[in-house]
Amino acid sequence: MFTGIIEEVGTLQGLSGGIISIGAALVQADAHIGDSIAVNGICLTVTAFDARGFRAAVMPETVRRTSLAGLTQGAPLNLERALLPTTRLGGHFVSGHIDGVGHIKAMRTEGNAVLMTVSAAPEILRGIVEKGSVALDGISLTVAAVGTADFTVSLIPHTRTVTNLGAKSAGSPLNIETDILGKYALKLLGGTSPADRAGITQEFLLHNGF
Repeated sequence: MFTGIIEEVGTLQGLSGGIISIGAALVQADAHIGDSIAVNGICLTVTAFDARGFRAAVMPETVRRTSLAGLTQGAPLNLERALLPTTRLGGHFVSGHIDGVGHIKAMRTEGNAVLMTVSAAPEILRGIVEKGSVALDGISLTVAAVGTADFTVSLIPHTRTVTNLGAKSAGSPLNIETDILGKYALKLLGGTSPADRAGITQEFLLHNGF
């Protein structure tokens, strides 16, 4: 479990044979084999580490679900160690399980902030609500608005400085994880697809305590 507060921006050194190699200076300082580290929001298991970085196992399903396959050597990666019980929860509960990949549609300045609009598939948008939380490349962000094919978040200068968002532009992919509480709510209400929700009736809601 993570908080979505990025600790360090590392660099991709290589991805081959189910192993990703990442250059880092901080997150591996107290690492152990088997520890979890979020890499661009993806929960990965440490298989080796030294003073210059770490390696982690990557499953084919992870590559299919995320933006890892499109990254090139040297790409900046948001890194966060797993949450400790004593850690301040500055963001929100992030599992590191990616729902899908969206793409930046536009970025525009508004005062001291940047409004970033991200396109997403309908099944992902169903789990995103205005003023709710979403993790983009592992960064905990607040949703400013939700459209029919996209959603918008507002970025303060600090966020762009200490994460990989400063290197992003229109068209860039982003790993998206919707709020875990919303996923359970959707499941209890009959699923995440319109076909699933068609079965919700007054009798169903009363039977389930609503």
